[in-house]
Amino acid sequence: MRALITGGAGYIGSTVAAACLDSGIDVVVLDSLATGHREFALGDAFYEGDFADTRLLDRIYDEHPDISVVVHCAADIVVPDSVADPLGYYDNNVAKTIAMVRHLRGRGAVRVVFSSSASIYLAEDGSGVDESAPIVPGSPYAATKAMVERILADAAHAGQLRAIALRYFNPIGAEPRMRTGLQTHTPSHVLGRLISAWRSGEPFTVTGTDWPTRDGSGLRDFIHVWDLARAHVDAIRRFDVVTGDGHPYRAINVGAGTGTTVRELVAAFAAVVGEAPQVVDGPRRPGDSAGGYAVVDAAWTLLGWRAELDVAQGIRDSLAWSDRFAAMDLDAAR
Repeated sequence: MRALITGGAGYIGSTVAAACLDSGIDVVVLDSLATGHREFALGDAFYEGDFADTRLLDRIYDEHPDISVVVHCAADIVVPDSVADPLGYYDNNVAKTIAMVRHLRGRGAVRVVFSSSASIYLAEDGSGVDESAPIVPGSPYAATKAMVERILADAAHAGQLRAIALRYFNPIGAEPRMRTGLQTHTPSHVLGRLISAWRSGEPFTVTGTDWPTRDGSGLRDFIHVWDLARAHVDAIRRFDVVTGDGHPYRAINVGAGTGTTVRELVAAFAAVVGEAPQVVDGPRRPGDSAGGYAVVDAAWTLLGWRAELDVAQGIRDSLAWSDRFAAMDLDAAR
């Protein structure tokens, strides 16, 4: 079995590639290297270029005619950038995906595993959300994920392909053997900001302390990226069963299934590093929400998957990876 992974040199894609290889699934990696690094394109088949480049796609399929599934991880993902440049995000994340899928259908590629996002949900009160929850994207980035899901669902129900959309919650951590991880020195997610503040000796700001959660801080479902990668392996292996019986399209939450508030994350971080970081309270930021956590019954029923690694492990692996990545100094070499 062989999978084509678009965006396969990035944080999620490269970790998915590692999990596939460990489970005996061969991979072909396609990445423009706009944000990813060649060093993290695992496996022995790498192609540099745009995922909508039809000539490149033809070359890949000519050289690897046994590709049986496309894992589509390539996307622009920075929410503030999507607000500043919505047309660019709609072009890259939506229009190019249509072009890629349409072309690959001509090559017989009709199985797609799509990297979607829990950001498409309306999360206002810190409660659990299942796949039937309202879809209310809060940014152009989230809207692109919802749009691609709708496109894949419509195409699937028209008999043009089959697809599984995995709705990611909040990935943390790194590949356990440190083969790959988050590829930035200035991460913008909450754990990355906490690590950066702790290392610099600056206070960490809890943005918003009056949310309708158990301690007033925002709540997120932090899933270890290795658990997330394992879900892709299960989706690939069970693809035909999951998309059979009149269900050519499935959307599945992939999260830890529990919520962790920002204050609880800080406490878990302190337990790992052995000291409490400086913390100050701040106001809500525009676009913030209380958040929510994944109801993951469908992942267990359809994929036989559940998360195994906890937040503390995610913190330990994130710390270890940030040390390793800093030593590599790859950004300076661009």
